[in-house]
Amino acid sequence: MEVYEAIRTVLAVREFQDKPVPNGVIEKIVESARLTASSRNGQPWHFVVVKERETLTKIGAAMTSGPYVAQAAFAVAVAVDKESPFGVSDASRAIQSMVLTAWAEGVGSNWAGWVGMTEVAKLLGIPDSIDVMAVLPFGYDPKERTGGKKKRKDRSEVIHSERFGQPFN
Repeated sequence: MEVYEAIRTVLAVREFQDKPVPNGVIEKIVESARLTASSRNGQPWHFVVVKERETLTKIGAAMTSGPYVAQAAFAVAVAVDKESPFGVSDASRAIQSMVLTAWAEGVGSNWAGWVGMTEVAKLLGIPDSIDVMAVLPFGYDPKERTGGKKKRKDRSEVIHSERFGQPFN
């Protein structure tokens, strides 16, 4: 799948088939995060891949915004060095790389949680100097989704030319 097509069609997936994702695909998804550009090449991120069902269930129970993590084939906890001024920005880029790489491979995902997930950090043995920013569940979508139909603002509302408020042609 071409990059633009992945961006155009990607949708959030919050339920998953009971079907494993091949290790080669998991490695490709996580490697896409590691290879993502970061400010000043600081790479202030850490990625914890979780495939054990018991741990996924515990993470799902700890997530107020993403209990569906418990049903995923695997998840990646994305953590950032608390001292990094660019950690959130850099990790956000890595998260998008993983979501798009997964989508191109036929695997769905979604961003769950937002910083300060201390219970998830404890479950995964993440030290206090590192903050869990998000958990990304991955798996095969039980629904057939087509066409990337999205509700988005009109281009004229968000794209400007040269100066704010001037239409982009």
